[in-house]
Parts: sequence; C-alpha cells; structure tokens
Amino acid sequence: MTAEPVTETARQETSATPRFSLAQRLALFIVPPLVRALLGIVSRTWRFEVIAEEGAEPLPWGEGAGARIFCFWHQCVLPCTVYFRRTRATILISQSFDGELVTRVLNLFGFQAVRGSSSRGSREGLLGLKQVIESGGPAIFTADGPRGPIYQTKMGPVKLAQLTGAPIGAFHLEPERAWVLHSWDRFLIPKPFTRIVVSWARYTHVRADLQPEEFEPKRQELNTAIERARLRACAHFGKAAQ
Repeated sequence: MTAEPVTETARQETSATPRFSLAQRLALFIVPPLVRALLGIVSRTWRFEVIAEEGAEPLPWGEGAGARIFCFWHQCVLPCTVYFRRTRATILISQSFDGELVTRVLNLFGFQAVRGSSSRGSREGLLGLKQVIESGGPAIFTADGPRGPIYQTKMGPVKLAQLTGAPIGAFHLEPERAWVLHSWDRFLIPKPFTRIVVSWARYTHVRADLQPEEFEPKRQELNTAIERARLRACAHFGKAAQ
C-alpha cells in the first residue's frame, strides 16, 4: 500500500513556507526541474545491487512499503531518491530554504513531505508522519540530518515507532564511484555508469511502553543498524569506510 497524501490541515501545520528572497525564489523555480532532468538522465546509467545481513528484509524495488519507518544517512539522498521513487513515501524535511528546495525536488519524483526537524517543528513533523503511518504509508528519515553530526541518528524515528508500533528499517546506498562533497555529511554524487549497492540491516522494533531511560539505548541500536548497513556496503566494493 502506498502513502496517502497528507491532509490539507496537516500540510498547513507542517509545511509553512518562510518568506524567501528574490534570488531564493528564482532558485526554487529553476533548480528542481533542472535537477529532475539531469538526475533522470544520469540515473539511467546506474546499476543497483541489493545485499542484506542475515535476518534483514529488503524492500523489493518498485513495490509499496506499507506502514513502516525507514532511516538512512543524509549523504546518500540522491541514489535513494531514484531507487525508492516508486514507493511514494513521505519524508521529514527541515523548514529551511534548503529544505524547501529538497522538498520541491522530491515532489517531482513522487515523494510527499512534512516539514520539521530536531531543532524546528519537531512535534508537528512527528504528528504529520504519524498520520502517514496510520493511513498505511511509509515514513522516511534522513537520520543524521539536516545538520548532523554525521552518522548519528536523532531520536525522531524512535519516538515515531513508539507512537505507531511501526518497525524501523535501516539501509544505506553506496556508489562504487562517486564525487564526495566537502560538506558535513560527505554528500555522495554517484558518477555515471557506476554500480550502487543497496545494503539492508535488520529492523529495529520499539515497544509502545518504552520507558524514558530506554530511549537512548534504542536510539543507539538503530544507529548501529544503519552503520552496519553502511559498512557492509563499503566492504562490498572493497572501500575503506570514512
């Protein structure tokens, strides 16, 4: 089952657009369709491979994800956008200008978005994703976004799992060849004609009666799962993890 669109009320609560400058408005008009066109062309040359640790359940490409939560590191947003575009999942995105830009790009690939982050609008964002899960659709977190630190998941996915009972899937997409930006997340831009491995770890399950002192250990469990997926992906290509 695919995600139902967020209701107008939820959209107003979670996607209030700040006032942007003229240059920013021009960027919002020009950049998303340009990225969509370029990514659409280059991604046709990418070759995806799926690996999974014992006990993991990879999501079949092109199929609905159902009422589940998925987490990955911010650095592999580009290949994830292409690989998971048929799931029509809903992703939590910050309320910044960069977040607005990313939202518009993802909309062109069929994703929905609710707005919020660990620093702004966290409650509204979680309520929006809770609604998505309850309607039978998947919710996605860039677990260490929007500003890091790198490879450290926030508490949001654990809180959402407690509220909804949905399991948390952990994965990483690693290109064999990529340009790596000098950004906090070491953002990956896969090169044309490269292989990209889709690496899955086991689900993390969160009880509805999780006690306050148990949240941090559960966050660390999820963090370790995403890192296992990343390290396994790097090892698949014989790359040193960084």
